[in-house]
Amino acid sequence: MDSAEYERKIASRFATFDQDGSGYIDREDFSTAARAVLAEFGVTARSDKGQALFAGAEAFWQGMAGIADVDGDQRVSREEFVTGAAKRLRDNPERFAEIARPFLAAVVAVADEDGTGATPAAATRVLRVLGTPPPLAAHVAAALADPDGHISEDATLKAFAAYCGVDPNA
Repeated sequence: MDSAEYERKIASRFATFDQDGSGYIDREDFSTAARAVLAEFGVTARSDKGQALFAGAEAFWQGMAGIADVDGDQRVSREEFVTGAAKRLRDNPERFAEIARPFLAAVVAVADEDGTGATPAAATRVLRVLGTPPPLAAHVAAALADPDGHISEDATLKAFAAYCGVDPNA
């Protein structure tokens, strides 16, 4: 993939993070995503799972802001995301895992409603509330499942890294 194509791909990912459509990614976008996931599964913010999800969202925001908020205005513009966050994370996939894992682990825990692991149906619900079109959400969720029909944190991290343009095996 050439540089221009990569930048177009990453620019399209910006909307995934910009949950409120403000044209910027900020702390509130991560909180909005956390609230949407909790509401979808009927989990309260004060529960252990809810607190872990909000802590993971804050860690993800802090990590992204730390590498991309060049002007220090507590928000990441589309340009900062494309030229800063995506490039730095692609160049350092371990850093991507470090900042994304707490949030993704908490999402998987919330989606694991019965303690046996998150299922494709639960993952589809997560993806839909985060803005993925229903047919695509179902397809992606099904591809994440292991032979037992469950979705692991590692599979989620690897798929999310690939979606964001970060090669987890680099």
